[in-house]
Amino acid sequence: MTITIEQRSAQRLIVAQPPVAIEQPSTDHKEVNAMIVVMRSNADESQINAVLERLKEHSLRGHLSQGEERTIIGVVGAAIPPILREELEVFPGVQQTVPITRPYKLTAREFRPEDTIVMVGDVAVGAGSCVIMAGPCTVESEEQIITTARSVREAGATMLRGGAFKPRSSPYTFRGMGEEGLRLLALARAETGLPIVTEVMTPTDVDLVARYADVLQVGARNMQNYQLLEEVGRTGKPVLLKRGLSATIEEWLLSAEYVVAQGNPNVILCERGIRTFETATRNTMDLNAVALAKRRSHLPVIADPSHGTGKWYLVPPLALASLAAGADGLIIEVHPDPDRAKSDGAQSLTPENFAALMSRLAALAAALGR
Repeated sequence: MTITIEQRSAQRLIVAQPPVAIEQPSTDHKEVNAMIVVMRSNADESQINAVLERLKEHSLRGHLSQGEERTIIGVVGAAIPPILREELEVFPGVQQTVPITRPYKLTAREFRPEDTIVMVGDVAVGAGSCVIMAGPCTVESEEQIITTARSVREAGATMLRGGAFKPRSSPYTFRGMGEEGLRLLALARAETGLPIVTEVMTPTDVDLVARYADVLQVGARNMQNYQLLEEVGRTGKPVLLKRGLSATIEEWLLSAEYVVAQGNPNVILCERGIRTFETATRNTMDLNAVALAKRRSHLPVIADPSHGTGKWYLVPPLALASLAAGADGLIIEVHPDPDRAKSDGAQSLTPENFAALMSRLAALAAALGR
């Protein structure tokens, strides 16, 4: 096939583009109820505080985001007076004001061009990290969780996942051990040093789970449980937010907004597959969402190929594909005896298969420069 000069010049050279670009959405026919104030690189603290004080005069909230090269103040409120933009642009230290038309504001990349890095102890999640959270779907016994924790740590996992409270489609299936499961997770952390990722299901359980967990997981079925989102946001702890079964990317980011709006920027997004017409797999793993969420938002994005496929033999290829698509990490189910697992055995890797996958992931990460 011959490509003409005109055709070649019309092609978009992906390698020449920056890894993440900020999209400037059109303001046509859209109400602007949020904006960002971009401060000059040499703006001092008094100039930043002057902007924040002016926002308070208008009953608006200013969310400060200080990057390496510039400071941005996100402005959120019920109504932003049109004249306010003009007022702020003549303030000392202000470079420009930019309206945000997306319904999510604080999670938008317009608000924070730099990637957010969520620290879980000494583990950094985001900005091209390769974090692996691994463990069983549910905690079943002390022997099971300790054995699994040791095996995934030896294979190179950086966090331990495991459910103490589990939402299940049927009320007659195993729904977790509750606080006893949390206690066993804490024992596994003491044994291996791995931070704990575990799910919280109701606002009333947040304080209990937060006493044990390093990362509070909000599951797919609770993605739009707004009271729960606000409650986990108020803890200040890192939050792993799974995408809902039929949620759009915009709805997913709006749910993250509930957490961040409580003053907690430590949100990790998780793509775990969505419900489509396809029945050959448990869900449809949407790798579009991984790439697009990283473009639209500054929050780290990880992928869950276990729930995304529901079949253990599909987990390795989708894990590799997720990393190649830009995911900042993976959450993978591992069980010492999947055939006897009390939940999700069909999608759980054995420790041996997990170790083999980790070797492949390491080779891919090296090839990607990560």
